[in-house]
Amino acid sequence: MATAAESGDYTQGVDPELALKYAIQHMQGDRVEIVEGVIQGGSGEVRTPTWDHERAAERIRYQITERVRELGCITGSGNLDFPRSPNWYVPDLTVVPEELAAGAAALVPDQTLLIVEVTSETNAETDRIVKRRRYAEYGAPLYLLVDRMTREVTLFSEPGQLGYQAVDGPHPFGTPVALPEPFGITLDTDGL
Repeated sequence: MATAAESGDYTQGVDPELALKYAIQHMQGDRVEIVEGVIQGGSGEVRTPTWDHERAAERIRYQITERVRELGCITGSGNLDFPRSPNWYVPDLTVVPEELAAGAAALVPDQTLLIVEVTSETNAETDRIVKRRRYAEYGAPLYLLVDRMTREVTLFSEPGQLGYQAVDGPHPFGTPVALPEPFGITLDTDGL
């Protein structure tokens, strides 16, 4: 029997999910994601967020920073893996326990305390539908959607296999939005 190298079949013993996720971790680009098996970002596609987009994420970060430190957590936009799926996301803002972040290349959504996605014209439907479904399926406890297209904020909680069971919003920008425990703070959404 011929070996894989002799037969020209290099796919034997290769896990396509792991290979794809390994590849995107070594691509050039600030925000390389896999959304439902499609690579988004990298050197072939410009996905650099606009300053207005970054400003919205930063306004949320400013408001939660003190509480995040009290909880022994950090904020960032690190990699999130979705095992047994063709998904690998880089959220706009994530709160994770500091001890889990130490030395981690990626975390899974149920290891987060809060995930924030800020829509742009190119990703609004992905953030509204696909990511919301996947974050719930993988147990992200809180998902805050800052929808700049509709100028609304929605907080999703109580994740499950069929989606989030609790939805607070959508609220027009300017409406205070309460982040439940462990945060226990109210976000000012004016100017997002």
